[in-house]
Amino acid sequence: MKITINEKAVNWYKKELNLSEGGSVRFFVRYGGSSSIQPGFSLGVSTDSPTNAGSKTIEGGITFFIEEEDLWYFHDHDLIITYNEKAEEPVFNYE
Repeated sequence: MKITINEKAVNWYKKELNLSEGGSVRFFVRYGGSSSIQPGFSLGVSTDSPTNAGSKTIEGGITFFIEEEDLWYFHDHDLIITYNEKAEEPVFNYE
């Protein structure tokens, strides 16, 4: 399971979550919402630090990660995060 995030999405997270170099963003499973890979669940976002990262990437000085306990959600998919200019927000895609 791999996390890929483009530069515009990284910059959005830095601005919206007031992150500086060395900061971290956790993607976690939450009950409710919608997803193309796990009906009834969606991804949440927080500024936690990794304790048992199952997957992580560092972009723009920020660590983006998913804890081992949440990897089931991705069921053999990678997480690709891009920035939607029109909506002015990140978009989660799964491959």
